[in-house]
Amino acid sequence: MKKILLLLILVSFQSYAQANKFTGTWSTENCKSCSKEYVLKLNLAQSNNKIFGTAEITSSNEKFVSGVMEVDGNVYALGEKAQISIKGKDGSASAVLFVKEDLLQFAKRGGDDLVPKETILTKLY
Repeated sequence: MKKILLLLILVSFQSYAQANKFTGTWSTENCKSCSKEYVLKLNLAQSNNKIFGTAEITSSNEKFVSGVMEVDGNVYALGEKAQISIKGKDGSASAVLFVKEDLLQFAKRGGDDLVPKETILTKLY
């Protein structure tokens, strides 16, 4: 009986540790305090501590349009912070993501001017 209880406890810890908070489609189109000159859209998939996906900036102004960019990165231990790199045809940039409920804070750390410096994204689905 003790072995079964120990196994159930370990399974519950594993399922908690694998809560993929970054998985989904995130966008600035529903942000009330964001600039409406462009829309940043991230499609992310998280597998344990790795993140993969795509990013795209759309706008009516041609200087903001980026095309589809590749995203990859790592999630920190507690799962609420991630370091990502974004690679596009015009260069690359790095950023930090912070997730809380259905909001994602995007903070650029360096690289080319492919993405905005800081913005808040909401989860679409």
